[in-house]
Amino acid sequence: MNTYVRSVRTLTLLTVISVGLAGAVSAGDLAKSLTTGKAKLQSAGALAFGPEGVLFVGDTRGGAVWALATGDAKSAGSMNEVDVEDLGKKVADRLGVPASDVLINDMAVNPESGVAYLSVSRGKGPEAQPVIFRIEKGEPKELELDSIAHSTVQLPALPDATRVERGQPVRNDAITDLAYLDGKLYVAGLSNEEFSSRLVTLDAPFKPAGQGASVEIYHGAHGRYETKSPIRTFVTYRIKGQPHLLAAYTCTPLVKLPVDEVAKGGHVKGTTVAELGNRNRPLDMVVYTRDGRDYILMANSARGVMKIPTEGLADRESIKEPVRGGGIAGQPFETVESLKGVDHLDKLDDARALILTRTEAGRVDLKTIPMP
Repeated sequence: MNTYVRSVRTLTLLTVISVGLAGAVSAGDLAKSLTTGKAKLQSAGALAFGPEGVLFVGDTRGGAVWALATGDAKSAGSMNEVDVEDLGKKVADRLGVPASDVLINDMAVNPESGVAYLSVSRGKGPEAQPVIFRIEKGEPKELELDSIAHSTVQLPALPDATRVERGQPVRNDAITDLAYLDGKLYVAGLSNEEFSSRLVTLDAPFKPAGQGASVEIYHGAHGRYETKSPIRTFVTYRIKGQPHLLAAYTCTPLVKLPVDEVAKGGHVKGTTVAELGNRNRPLDMVVYTRDGRDYILMANSARGVMKIPTEGLADRESIKEPVRGGGIAGQPFETVESLKGVDHLDKLDDARALILTRTEAGRVDLKTIPMP
């Protein structure tokens, strides 16, 4: 998953904004490209970290991606454990609203400092206000957006902001996940094109965004090829030394996509390496190493937390036939029964992860756990 594990996690078949592949950004170039002023985010969703403590934020309402200088760039050496009971209420109290009026959209851990960041909506619907929090000594502290070094880039061909499907604005899926690797930011989501599942590759520092690559996959549980379902969460991972995106979709195909093909734009066909179960939405995923082996840890809406070994991914051919009986086939996995109610997760180090859990009563806690 490379050095910036969290930032490399999100890619959905929806949108990778592609602007070519170049070498890694030179030290200081990203920070120098930012300008201090008010960052006028219209919403705050998917998060990913780049170098120098720069936090990337997906703004679906504004149809843009932001780079924010957190000032959190110093290495902490060993990362401290973080455990915060009733974090949702603490965030709500900071904002002066009931906990029911706060939605935590994503969490990212700065791999240089081990500090966790949250993207939050204050309120609901089109009037909701974006807020970014960092967790310091167990307490949420708001990141000041009125005067912060930042830059932004608009995404092209966005879904109509007034279009609604299944009771939800399609624009909400314009950006579903973000991931940073080697000077590039990958953006997954939907476009307004006929083949709307897209991946866009952005240069960091930002340059104008290209159209990106439309993504097609075979969905075994549905028994058909699909081009309109967005990637929900993804990570970057090297297979035989070559960078790939490992992306998960609703209901729950797991797909591998070579980065060099995504970066070219045009139309890309993914390799469906697993069907992990229907009637489920993947929420978050990371890659980690234990006992010399690599694993994916993935949180889900209805199927718990999955531990998926990466062995065999290189040679696994695509599923191309319908998968019935719950939609499970391909790459093996196990369910981590001890982890319940996980909404978001990110890697603290190879031995530990941070998880945001929600109880049946609605209480949101932040916990440090050992990697399974």
